[in-house]
Amino acid sequence: MTATDIIGFTGVFLLLLAFFLNLIAVMRLNSPLYLILNLAGSGLACLASVFLHYLPFIILEGIWALVSLVALLRSLRRGAALFWIIP
Repeated sequence: MTATDIIGFTGVFLLLLAFFLNLIAVMRLNSPLYLILNLAGSGLACLASVFLHYLPFIILEGIWALVSLVALLRSLRRGAALFWIIP
């Protein structure tokens, strides 16, 4: 397994973890922690795609990371608790 594989698998794991935690109602979509997992996961998946020179996923994951970053900044600006989960 190469470093690119490890980076890509880690990114995909973080994305799926966020999705799963939302699906089982542990974390809401607008939770800063959910957005952080999406930002980190998509950023790592984008980086792995850059290493692989695969433009479609560079665009997909890059935009996903950008949208997650904007949503996170808005959420934090509104004063959301960082580790807010569904009680």
